[in-house]
Amino acid sequence: MASKELLDLLNQAIARELQVSVQYMWQHVLWKGIQGFAVKDVLKSIAITEMKHAEAIAERLVYLGGRPTTEPSPIYVGENLKDMLERDKLDEEWAIELYKRIINIAQNEGDITTARLFRSILADEEEHHDIFTSLLE
Repeated sequence: MASKELLDLLNQAIARELQVSVQYMWQHVLWKGIQGFAVKDVLKSIAITEMKHAEAIAERLVYLGGRPTTEPSPIYVGENLKDMLERDKLDEEWAIELYKRIINIAQNEGDITTARLFRSILADEEEHHDIFTSLLE
């Protein structure tokens, strides 16, 4: 059985995935002009990936006996492209740290399936971080 700490962290991960899936999708919808055109499709693609992460984490949480949150972390759309991308980069950095912590705790509890799931998600988040970092350059 998973610890309360691990279940709580999985719910934090779900809240974060819900947040960024909405955040990136609204950024995709709202940004216009040449700069917005350059990132629209990237934001949409990442938003969809993040929603798939939320689903996978929620399924794992339910399997482990938890109940998935329906509340996203605070959503931040941004006022301009640079502001938006800087926040998106920070959100990915936060996710990377959280997911490394989840992997360590899952491993310590002998939960290889959760650790494997989060290793896969972590690779996506690192790629998203790289994309936002590159877009900011």
